[in-house]
Amino acid sequence: MATIIKRKKNYSVVYYYENESGEKKQKWESFTSYKDANKRKIEVESQQENGTFIAPTAQTVEEFLYDFVTLYGEKNWSLSTYDGNLSLISNYINPIIGSVPIQNVNRKFVDQYYNTLKKTKPVIVRNKKPKSEYLPAQTIEKIFKLLSCAFGQAVKWELVGKNPFKLSDALPKIKYKKRDIWDAETINKALTQCRDGKLYVAINLAFACSMREGEILGLTWDNLHISDEDIASDNAYLDIKQELTRASKRALEQLDQKDVYYIFPPLMPNTSTRVVLKKPKTESSIRRVWIPKTLAYILRDWKKGQDELKEFLGEEYKDFNLVVALANGRPCEGRVLLKSFEELRTRAKLPNVVFHSLRHSSTTYKLKLNHGDIKATQGDTGHAQADMITEVYSHILDEDRKINAQKFEAAFYGGVDLRKYNPPAESTTNVTEEPKPASFDLNVLIQQLQNSPELASTLAQLLAQ
Repeated sequence: MATIIKRKKNYSVVYYYENESGEKKQKWESFTSYKDANKRKIEVESQQENGTFIAPTAQTVEEFLYDFVTLYGEKNWSLSTYDGNLSLISNYINPIIGSVPIQNVNRKFVDQYYNTLKKTKPVIVRNKKPKSEYLPAQTIEKIFKLLSCAFGQAVKWELVGKNPFKLSDALPKIKYKKRDIWDAETINKALTQCRDGKLYVAINLAFACSMREGEILGLTWDNLHISDEDIASDNAYLDIKQELTRASKRALEQLDQKDVYYIFPPLMPNTSTRVVLKKPKTESSIRRVWIPKTLAYILRDWKKGQDELKEFLGEEYKDFNLVVALANGRPCEGRVLLKSFEELRTRAKLPNVVFHSLRHSSTTYKLKLNHGDIKATQGDTGHAQADMITEVYSHILDEDRKINAQKFEAAFYGGVDLRKYNPPAESTTNVTEEPKPASFDLNVLIQQLQNSPELASTLAQLLAQ
């Protein structure tokens, strides 16, 4: 049971509960009005009666998030997700709301937190200048998604009654801008003017094989099948089984090197990060992609040049069996590739797109070639769900639907102008009139029957009934 006690101008709801140790404790909750106090009294009594009462806790957001990362994050997150989420927690969550008790976080608090984030300046990471004065909407969305996941666990752990981040409507829907892409002609121009061999190979793999940057940089020669026999039988292909990324030593240690196949030896042992080969982020990303013959020959020429360089450098060449590697054989990280890509884009005066857009160009081009065959395209891109393609590339599918209408026009309506059909007028008397025959050109119909034997056969069957 709970009671209400008036103290000066406030009203206190007083009730007893058992803590985690089974000890009986008394709790006082103050309200400025009797109405609010009575509402809380009824709520406490109802929850205690039906067994849904959650005992008060003084655990703060920071303390709770430590448990959340340890018990949930380390089991469910990938290396990159772990590093990204810990950065959000240390930069934008703990400094602002870390000292707040989790049971004080309600919808009003969430709305206030959102307004604070909108006026928060981005934290400078690795001396990179922020692109905007205040936190971009995409970063705030990531923070809210992380906290929604965390407080969802708090509900399961019976620390709070509701997930305020899930219920909050503070976060507006973000309108993402349509990303520009290069068409096939522009990609041809880029390849013609490309002077960097590893970038040349990477562009071809991104466009022809719909590969992600990390998948290209993590591709090894043992996953390529480009023998003379493979090429002659149109069966040249590559298997995507891993990707290259950089992860913190902290993440590698805390996650016990989860899904990591290989850790490259660092140039400087005191660095806090390592370059690794790891399992792709989703099961659908592990896939086989067939290679056009021209690309197969490009890769063979690239391998020949790589072997010659390896022989020339001798022990100075670090052979990790990577297809796209630095001149000394060491892994080529994304920042190196992107810098070369930006230089090419500027020198050749090409449209301003990011390297990842080549994958979008690939998907668009293949949808057109496949006449909108989503499944065939999905097999190459490695998207987890087909609807991810239909949502992003719906404009391509709409173009094919326009073509379908044109084909239908030619196949069904072509040659016969059905607009000449004059339906019989409704009779104003009880006399039944014979309907007027449709008006059409007999010569045109004969010509259609001559051009379509199937139509003539069908017509004959109908007349015989």
